[in-house]
Amino acid sequence: MGVNRADTKCASVGIQGIAWAFGGMIFALVYCTAGISGGHINPAVTFGLFLARKLSLTRALFYMVMQVSREKPFYGKHNGGANFVAPGYTKGDGLGAEIVGTFILVYTVFSATDAKRSARDSHVPLLAPLPIGFAVFLVHLATIPITGTGINPARSLGAAIIFNKDLGWDDHWIFWAGPFIGAALAALYHQVVIRAIPFKSN
Repeated sequence: MGVNRADTKCASVGIQGIAWAFGGMIFALVYCTAGISGGHINPAVTFGLFLARKLSLTRALFYMVMQVSREKPFYGKHNGGANFVAPGYTKGDGLGAEIVGTFILVYTVFSATDAKRSARDSHVPLLAPLPIGFAVFLVHLATIPITGTGINPARSLGAAIIFNKDLGWDDHWIFWAGPFIGAALAALYHQVVIRAIPFKSN
C-alpha cells in the first residue's frame, strides 16, 4: 500500500486497498443511514434480519427492491467489477467463500445491534458501524482472490448488468445463493444459539 510505479493507479492499490475502501465505505454508509433505514444497504443482511423477525415482510421487500435498483456501477475496466469465480477455484469454492463471508458479515450485524448487548453496553449502538465495516474489510481480504467478493447480491447484479458478458453471468447464481444461505445460517445461529444464552446483568 505504499507508493509504487504502475501502469495504472488501480494496479498499485492492491487487495488491501480495495478491502479498506469497501470496509471504510460500509462503515460510513451504515453510520449515516442507521437513523433513517437502520443501515439497510445489502439484500443479504436485510434477508437475515427478516428471518430473525426484526423486519416485516413488506419492509424487507421494499428495502431489497430499492437496494437492487440503485446498484448501477460504471466501471470500464477490470471486467466491469463483475463477480466471478477466479481461475484455479471451483464453483463449490466460490459458493463456500460467499456463504462464509456473508455469514461473518450478517452475524456481525446481529452482534453489533443486539438489544441484549445494548442493555449491558450503552456505547454499542454508537460503535455498531465500526465492527460491521471491519467485518467487510476482513471478508474482502479473504475472498477477493476467490470471487472478487460478492456478499451483496445488489452490487453483484449491478456490475453484471453493466458488464453484460458471459463471464459476469456464468457464475452469477453463486452471488445470490451464497449470500442468502450465509445470511440464513447467521440468523439461525443468532436466534437459536446466541439468543438462548441467559442475559446476565451486573
